[in-house]
This record gives sequence, structure tokens and C-alpha cells, in this order.
Amino acid sequence: MDRYAEVLLPLPLYSTFTYHVPQELAERLVIGCRVLVPFGRKKFYTAIVTMIHCNKPEGYEVKDLLAMLDDSPILRHPQLKLWDWIAEYYLCSPGDVYKAAVPSGLKVESETFVSADPDFEETSAGELTDRERIILDFASSRDRVQLAELSRATGFRNVEAIVSRMIDKGAVFVAERMVSNYRPLTETCVTLACDHGDDDALHHFFDLVGRSKKQESLLLAFLDLSHWLKKSAPVEVAKKALLERADAGQSVLKAAIDKGIFRVYKKEINRFASLGEARADLPTLSAEQSRAFHEILSSFKQHAVTLLHGVTSSGKTAVYMHLIAEALRLRKQVLYLVPEIALTTQLTKRLQCVFGNSLLIYHSKFSDNERVDIWKRLLQSSEPCVVIGVRSSVFLPFSSLGLVIVDEEHDPSYKQQDPAPRYNGRNVAMVLAQMHGAKTLLGSATPAIESHYNATTGKYGLVQLLTRFDDIELPTVEIIDTKLARKKREMNGTFTGRLLALVRQAVKDGNQAILFQNRRGYAPMVTCKQCGWVPKCENCDVSLTYHKHLRTLSCHYCGFSVTLPDLCPACKQPTIEIVGYGTERIEDDIEELFPESKILRMDLDTTRNKNSYERIIDDFSSRKADILVGTQMVTKGLDFDGVSIVGILNADTMINFPDFRSHERAFCMMEQVAGRAGRKARQGQVVIQTSQPDNPVIRFVTAHDYQGFYREELTERERFHYPPFAKIINIYLKHRDDAVLNEMAVRYSNMLRQVFAHRVLGPEAPMVARVQNLYIRQIVLKMECEASMPKVKRILRTIYENMLSVDSRMKSTILYYDVD
Repeated sequence: MDRYAEVLLPLPLYSTFTYHVPQELAERLVIGCRVLVPFGRKKFYTAIVTMIHCNKPEGYEVKDLLAMLDDSPILRHPQLKLWDWIAEYYLCSPGDVYKAAVPSGLKVESETFVSADPDFEETSAGELTDRERIILDFASSRDRVQLAELSRATGFRNVEAIVSRMIDKGAVFVAERMVSNYRPLTETCVTLACDHGDDDALHHFFDLVGRSKKQESLLLAFLDLSHWLKKSAPVEVAKKALLERADAGQSVLKAAIDKGIFRVYKKEINRFASLGEARADLPTLSAEQSRAFHEILSSFKQHAVTLLHGVTSSGKTAVYMHLIAEALRLRKQVLYLVPEIALTTQLTKRLQCVFGNSLLIYHSKFSDNERVDIWKRLLQSSEPCVVIGVRSSVFLPFSSLGLVIVDEEHDPSYKQQDPAPRYNGRNVAMVLAQMHGAKTLLGSATPAIESHYNATTGKYGLVQLLTRFDDIELPTVEIIDTKLARKKREMNGTFTGRLLALVRQAVKDGNQAILFQNRRGYAPMVTCKQCGWVPKCENCDVSLTYHKHLRTLSCHYCGFSVTLPDLCPACKQPTIEIVGYGTERIEDDIEELFPESKILRMDLDTTRNKNSYERIIDDFSSRKADILVGTQMVTKGLDFDGVSIVGILNADTMINFPDFRSHERAFCMMEQVAGRAGRKARQGQVVIQTSQPDNPVIRFVTAHDYQGFYREELTERERFHYPPFAKIINIYLKHRDDAVLNEMAVRYSNMLRQVFAHRVLGPEAPMVARVQNLYIRQIVLKMECEASMPKVKRILRTIYENMLSVDSRMKSTILYYDVD
């Protein structure tokens, strides 16, 4: 009986597709395997088998699977189940989840390559259009170019259609090639050119090397390393190790190979096979830490999720390490989530000293090859281990997950923005743990409002650690009114005299300082003093940010950049002025003000390389620098012994953001960055520069009063029906024509109101109403907490399909959802 497979494609499609299973694959094919399938007229994709059955589809010809890419599944239970939950809850397609979850190195896909035809000659001046000539010139400059690269390089929207016309004219030809990004790491190994146990052959080999002491040493070294003379199977011997043991060169080995004594072969090895042995014991817990540790274990008996509310520098990491050790003792695996790659850098060293080879690291700065190797290691072994990583680590193939730790659980970096799936890593981690029967620990000095609400209402367990390690006091917070400072002429650029004096004293005393400004670049705006001209992005409704080091004006939304002109393009006057302060400008100014001090900067621009986080953190930790300037990256759980003063240069930009979470984010960010001060031996000091010294958020940060802030924020949320008293679904519509988009958005929102009534708000244009030449409208859907997301998804899907049937322009409108 013929068999058929339902497969999931890495495409934004809401259903699986059915393929016929060839007879030669029928016995080996299992759910979770990768298969190569044709899709469309010319494309091939790596699909995942989700079901095998004998029900032949009716009404169309079923294509065959082309090949199996694995002898065993690349997924473990319950990964497919988790993907389905993410797709249902976050209102996206399972294909979106698959594309995000599996490393691209495990996805073999066909790529279209375009090549210029060398025999092509234009027979008339008008045979090729201007756009076709641009594409021909670009394709002629290299042997072949990917269609996707051609689209990016030219900026043309309809490259496929243009290339199709050029094929008809004989100007170019295309070819499909299967592409895989994964390149396994291999090691050259050496073995004897005879069967194990063949003593006659071995005696013959010794006769052959009798006149060469170096070859004889090589043979003896091999026998020793491989345990060849033992009855058990010999150990594989790496060529490098053999040559080192025998103190021999390549020529000696080659001579022995030529005599038929040895043969060499390649062996695939995992890049993360060994990270080093454990070198330290678990840290000793204080009485307070020990109490928290035992309360967490007790809480786990009643709750699947427990919140650890511990103030900054209370020693939460030490508690985590004891919990990890307990999970490993029970032969379980642990997932330790952090919001930023920077945190993995510092934590890795602490954890590796204690857990050695049991530790794995996983984040986006790793190459495709490295991510595939970590995936394979977890797939091929069920051994207890600790995986430390960012939000994407929730997709790894765990076999026996026993504990999930979400550190800095309040952090917005856990939320994926673009592309789909727009999931929250913290929430997915809790669902993953539940599917494995594991426990989840959420940790933070400033818990998310929703998390603390769930803990105080009994849904989660709650454990508190409200004193710093060694009873060090929380830092004092001093508020400086920048309006008053300007009137008194006490400002030096963006710095108050008081802040500069404190930083100068800290450096003089041999301490360090952190200056926090949540804006990268040199300056957020450039303007002409004469006519008011402001450079804007060609593709987005935003002004360009000036980057002095590159002397460019850049858009932080689409990447568009231009060189800063010397004269104003509008009035032709040399009156261009740099306005505002980003981290790059602050670094420059601080270098002028503190010429004897070493300054470091940590933001997106200085951490693009794989090892840049580690270099900056190591240099600052080892006191190679006196002052660290940074964006929100410096607020997240980093531990620096020498920091005595922290300066928040502009609190206003965080507080005055038009978002219902802006006060929560501002409080968390300021309290967290304040927590970097005075972590060892002495009380630190924090200076907050603001033009709103009486703002309630500033008042709560000054008093380190999380509970007071929580109560006030919760009252506001309940009054205006925001989380945790509602679910928020943002619906975005995008189109290249603003008028068409406006009409579509109004019609779509009216259709939503017919079903959801008063729960629908909008449509409205967001703060940035055009990005990458797409105009944007936003509709907000406020749902009751108990609302079924699968049901909501079905209703939204039906409304969208009805909209398509009513107005065909909806096909050219991009629509997506962002939950929570």
C-alpha cells in the first residue's frame, strides 16, 4: 500500500503539504526527519515530516519526496508540539516557526542564480530597458549572482519579472542550485592498514620500519595511543596527536603510508565536543541565599513556575548554580536563558569553572556551523548538561529537560520583533518546561508587572532575596535637575558639573564609572541653522542619525546611509549643525574631558563582531578601562567589581515614550543600571540627570521602591484595561500606497468591530509611519485574559479571507499580528 507524508515547509504557509513516499524510503521514513521536496515549478526545500499515512489525496497529482536527508529525526518530542503552540498563540504560521527554530545550516534549499549570456548582443538600441541594462551589467561583473542578491543590490521590487523578460531576449540565463550553509568540522585520523588483531601484518610492518628509527617511533606511538594491542576495539588516533607524540614530521608519516603501513581518513567532529574540565566547587551560599535556595525547592513542589525577586547584587547567580547542580545530580538537562549575548559572555566563565564540559552556549553570534554542531550534540546525547543562551535556545532538541531558568525575566529583549514568529522567549520557555514536566524559575531585581502579579495572586510561587550579598547597601541615588543646571550654566555639553566631579573623583580613587545613554550613534539629528533642513531617510519617515566615525548619516530602520554634506543641500550654506547626543558623541566628549583615562563604548556599533562583547567586558572587568559608555546593553546583569559611580545622562527619553509599558521599562532600566554601582565592598552612587525630577518613576528609582512602583503601575493598568488585566494584540497593515492602505485599514477595522465590538482600537499611524517604503497602520485588539487564542486566530483568519474576497487590493497588503 502506498504511503504518504505530511510535511512542513519553512514558508509562511498555514498548512502542511502531502507528498508520496517512494517505496525505497517507506521503511526508513519517520516523523521528524528532514526530506527534500519539490515545491512550485522550480523550487526545492528541506521539509520536516509531521505525519505518515495511507490516505491518497484526491483531485490533484501528488509529487514524490526526492530524498531523505537523515537516517533519524532531527527533532525530539515535544518540539513539533511546541511549534504548534507558538503558531497558535502568536498568530503566525507553523512554517514561520520552523524557519526560526531550525538552524539554516540544516535547511538545504534551491537558490536561483543568474548569469549573463556571453554571446548576447543588442541588435537595436531599445532592446533592453534601463533596468535590464543595470541587471546585465551587475550579472556580467561576476560568474553568477543569486537572484536575492540581485534584488538587494539593485533595489528593484520586481527583479524576477525583469529577469524573466531578459531570458526571453537571450541576455541572461538562470540555473537552480541546491545550497546548504553547513560545513562539518573534520579531523584527519590515522589507522593501520590491516585488520585489528592481525599479528602477522603487524610483524611485517615492524620489519618494514626496521631501518628507520623515526618511522618505528611513529608506529610505536600509534600502538600506544590507539591501545591496538588490547583485545577491545582500538581508539581513533588524530594525525596531529600522533605526530606530536612521535615528535615526527609530515614526511615521516607520508613515507610510512607509501610503504602501506598506515592509511588516513577524515572524521567529522563536533566543534563543542570539549569546553574544558570543571576547575572549581560550587560557591558557598550566605544564610539569605541558602534560605532562598531551599524556599525555591519547596515552591517547586506546589508550583510549576516560581519567581525569584532578588535585588541587584543579591547573589541570584549563586542560587541558580546550586539549582543547576541539583538538576544535574538528578540526570536532568537545564536551560539557562539570558536576554543579551553580553550576559552569556560573563556568565559562561563562572559556569564553566563549575560545570566544565556539561556547559553549552548558544546564541546568534555563532556561525551556522557552530549552531548546527550544538543542535547535533543535544540530538545525539541525552547526557545531563546546561545550555546557556538567548531566546532562540528554546528551540533546541532537549531530551530530558528538568529546569529552566529565565534570568532578567523582565527584559524586553526576550520579545522577538521581526520577522515572525514574534514570540516572547520567557513565555515560550515556560510552555517548553511544562511540556517536559520541568520547573521554571524566573529571576529579576525588577520583575515584569505581569510576572509579579501572577506571583502575588498565587499562580506562580514567590521567593524574595531583598538584601545585597555581604549586606552591602543599595547605591544612593542623586537627582540633578538639568533645567536648573542650564539656568545656572552648570552644564558641559550633556554633562552636569556635579556628575563630572563625581566621575573625576571615582577615577582618582582608582574606581570605575558607567555612563548610560540609551541612544547609539554620534547624534540623533542633523539640521541646518539657516533654513531648518533636516536629512530624512529615503525609505522611512525618520530623520537620519549621524555616525562621526564613518562620517555618514544612517537610518536605524532600513540601513539607508549617505555621507554628511559640507553645505546644506537646501540653502547651500555651511550651516549644518549636529543636534543631540548618542553614545559615540559621549565617548568623544568624555575622552576630551578625561584625557588620562581609558574609555570603552558598548553599543550595537561596537559589538557587531563575534568576540567584541567578550573583549569589552573582559577589558572593563580587569580594570583596563576607567569609564564605560553604553546603551541598554550595560544595564543587564553585568557584574563589575570596580564601579562606584553610575551616571544616567537623560532619563526623560525613557519616561516620555508613548507606550503603556514606557514607565515600567524606564523604571527597570534605571534600577538595573543603578545596580551596577557598588557591588563589592562599598556602597555605590547613582546620578540621574532629568528635567522632570518630580516624576513618580524617578521618585521610585531614588528609593529603590519596586513595591511602590508596582502598586501604582498596577492601578493604572487595571483602570485602563491593560495587561495583566487584558491581552493586547497589535495588528499591522503595510502597503506602498498610503491612500490604498488607509482605505484597507479602515475597512478591515470595521469588519473586526462587527465581531470584537469595543475591543478594537484604531486604525492609527504609528510614530514611524513608513519603513522601507511601506506605509504602516496599527489596529489594537484588547482581549479578555481568558480568551482562547486558537479561536481568536480562526476568527481573524476568516475576517482576512472575507476581506480578500471583497477587495483584491488586500492581496498586496502585508498583514501580521504581534501578541503581548
